[in-house]
Amino acid sequence: MQNNYYYPVRLVEHIRDGLVEQEHSGFVVLKMANAFKEFGDTQKYPFYLRSCAKPLQAALLIDEKLDEELGLTSEEIAIACASHAGEDCHIQSAKSFMYKADICEGWIRCGLHSPLAKSITCDEPTVFHNNCSGKHILMLALAKHFGFDVKTYYEKNHPLQLMIKKKVYELCEYNDETPVSTDGCGVPIFSMPLKNMLSGFLNLFCAKKYLKIKNAFLNNPYIIGGEDRLDTKIMQGAPNCIAKVGAEGLCIVVNTLTNEGFIVKILDSDMNAREFVVLNLMNKLGWGHFKINCDIKTLHNEIVGQKVFLIDKI
Repeated sequence: MQNNYYYPVRLVEHIRDGLVEQEHSGFVVLKMANAFKEFGDTQKYPFYLRSCAKPLQAALLIDEKLDEELGLTSEEIAIACASHAGEDCHIQSAKSFMYKADICEGWIRCGLHSPLAKSITCDEPTVFHNNCSGKHILMLALAKHFGFDVKTYYEKNHPLQLMIKKKVYELCEYNDETPVSTDGCGVPIFSMPLKNMLSGFLNLFCAKKYLKIKNAFLNNPYIIGGEDRLDTKIMQGAPNCIAKVGAEGLCIVVNTLTNEGFIVKILDSDMNAREFVVLNLMNKLGWGHFKINCDIKTLHNEIVGQKVFLIDKI
């Protein structure tokens, strides 16, 4: 029976004139050298991978040597793994991948939303503005490669989705049957403990076999995210690290020099709290030197409080 209880820790407090006004709880799992360390007790509770699954799913592209068959560039491999902001560079990479895979735009079932980039005004968004468009093009390319039905590629019991599940579980060293839901873009998404998610990233990005995916992240941090996206900020500020965000407060970071990493889960899914925790961890680990504004200010620029990161020792 699945354990429905877990024990998070407070990770962030906002203290205004001596009183705690806001707090954010969650979990941090670190893999340093050969040991895991947890802040908060997850009790092995399975959380959904959300967009952190994208590079794991893309492993099939390499397994099948489909990247070679299609002549994909590093940018096109990156867009397959991206939760992008819908900027021109993202749209062009997604379209280029689509054309090389001989996929029709009408097959792409990710749905429509406005670009995540606030600088872009778009009255009529297309599927290419969707932050998951590259993943859907990847899935269609794989479905076409295997001779599967492309019209139903997004369904839970489609043979492609079953293959993807098997690959993700293999990389994450996970065997239990925990809930499978539907992600916001309409495809299946799996659940597993945070430790397994982190193991999956380490097994992917530290393996020679998947060097092209690793290099796609390292060489194209803006394609992976874009304007004001946390994973792009991390990779641009710490060039030897790989980062990927997921909805509902997830972020996974891998240091490619040391083959170490960490995962953060913010339980209330606050994106500002996630960024505050992740960048503080990067600085404490010595993986980056990020400037973090801890001041709480009024509209008159008066400092009335501080944001506090509550993990003292790693």
